[in-house]
Parts: sequence; C-alpha cells; structure tokens
Amino acid sequence: MSSTAPVLEIKGLNVNYGLGEKAVRAVRDINLTLHRGEVLGLAGESGSGKSTLAYGVTRLLPPPGVITGGEVRYHPREGASIDILSLESEQLRAFRWSEISLVFQGAMNSLNPVHTVRSQLTDVIRAHRPEMSKSQRVERAASLLSLVGISADRLSSFPHQLSGGMRQRVMIAMALALDPEIVILDEPTTALDVVMQRQILKQLTRLRNELDFSVVFITHDISLLIEFSDRIAIMYGGRIVEEAKAKEIYHTAHHPYSHGLLHSFPALHGPRRELTGIPGSPPDLTAMPSGCAFHPRCPKVFEACDQKVPVLGPIRGDAGRTVACWLHAEH
Repeated sequence: MSSTAPVLEIKGLNVNYGLGEKAVRAVRDINLTLHRGEVLGLAGESGSGKSTLAYGVTRLLPPPGVITGGEVRYHPREGASIDILSLESEQLRAFRWSEISLVFQGAMNSLNPVHTVRSQLTDVIRAHRPEMSKSQRVERAASLLSLVGISADRLSSFPHQLSGGMRQRVMIAMALALDPEIVILDEPTTALDVVMQRQILKQLTRLRNELDFSVVFITHDISLLIEFSDRIAIMYGGRIVEEAKAKEIYHTAHHPYSHGLLHSFPALHGPRRELTGIPGSPPDLTAMPSGCAFHPRCPKVFEACDQKVPVLGPIRGDAGRTVACWLHAEH
C-alpha cells in the first residue's frame, strides 16, 4: 500500500544531449515525487523524454547525455535523505541496484547470450554482497527465479533457451536481487504479446505487495497504466503536462494530449469507444515550437497557445491534480 511519505523527489531536473548552443534539451524542469509503496506511471509517445528521465535519475545516461540542473533526493526508511546527483562513483556503485534498480527498455535482449542465468544472477549478488558464499548466492538466485514464476532448474539455461516472457522475468528478478526500495521499469512489456504482458504485470503487482517497493512504470501504452498505476504523469516534449490519480486521468483528462493518448488505445474494460489517435508527430527537440509544444497538434488550440509555455500547476476545485495547459489558465 502506498503512503504519503516520499521515497524519491525530483526537483527542477534538466537533461541535455550535447553541449553548447547545439545541445538538445531532452528533459526540461521536471518536478515529480514518488511516494513509498506507490506505482507511478509515466506515459507519453516515443521521444517525449521518459527513458531519458529514468536514466538521468539513476545516472545511467549514455554519452553525450548530461544533467544540467536540478536535484534528485532519495529518502531511505531510516537516516538522512541522499542527493543522488552528488554521489561519488564508488558511492553510486554501492547505491545503485541496492536502493534503486532499473529494468531497461528491451530487457529481453539485455542478458549476456554466452552466460547462463545462474552466472548473471550470482554476478550481481557477488558484486554487492561479497560476504555471501557461493552456495548462498546460488540459493538466492534460485529463490529469485521462483519469485517471478520460473523453476530453479532454469538456472543452468542460456538466454536463447528461454522464451521472451521468461527472459523478461529474469531481468525483473535481477532488478529485485538486492531488495531495492525503488524499481524503475522502462517499457517492460513492449515486445511481448498481450497475454504475456498481463501475466508479467500481475506478477509485478504481487511482488510489489509482497516486497513493499515503489515503482516507476514507463510506457507509451496509457491503457496499461490506468489499470496498474496509482498515479500517472503525462510527458510531452520533455515536460510533464498533466499529473493525477490514474482513475482521474481515465475519467477526466484535462490536457488535450492526455485525452488524445487515452483515445489512441482500446479500453480494457467498460463500453467500446471510438479510437481517434493524435494527428501529426511529436516535436523535434532541436527546433521546439513556440509556446505550448503541443499546440501544432492540438484540436483546442487558440491564440495564447503559441505565445508562452504554460506552467504545470493545480486546477481550481480539483485538489491533487496538476496540468500545464492554457485551457486551465486560472492556475
């Protein structure tokens, strides 16, 4: 169960690719809080900055990615909060995976093809828990596989001997190996069929309840987030444009982009509804439109939209929700 206590706070985070005048601003002034025990969904089209945000938070940005501003604070269950962006390399190595872990996009192909599942799981444990004996590491690896619904006899298998869903679950087991407080899932089910997607998400829900970790669930499929998230943040053009509880987003999306995303996927439950999609393409981050980045595609655009960037703020009479749209300019 989620609580009101924050476990991760992101304040004013900015991430660029490159330096100088030609730098691409991929993440812009992100403010986001993950509460303990919560599943926070992060939705948006490809190129909206979701994965860049995840890699920035965990400091796994590939070159030429660079964090140009902001703060990322982790709040442990005991002791003082930690500024992740100020950790030295050795501190970061000890912190990452034990406190916060990441299941990468395309996780099925992230396993080393020439090493067994046993080798890859025990390598993670040996690097962070050197006091454990070899037999203890193998026992822990077997229990991790069992945790995600895979028989322990698969420890001797190579990745090519596993199905896509099993490889995905091995990666989830690896992310849980050190009992982290936060697990970031970057498109964890994209390459899987819908039946396997639901199986893995149900397992993740069960594991979250059993192990009491917090989740950041990143995907372009907002229909999945509606069902499995407590709260959802919508990203567009490197910014958050709306944030609310999952059910509130589903019933009354305030930002036209959120509404467009909802009507780009069939509803999992309830009556049928027409799929309309979103015309046009996401913005070119090297040449962002003036004002609201969504205004060239927005069906409700008006004069103010191309003049100034709307600020993410609360909606009058709707506590706990924020939106960045001139249709709700009273904030």
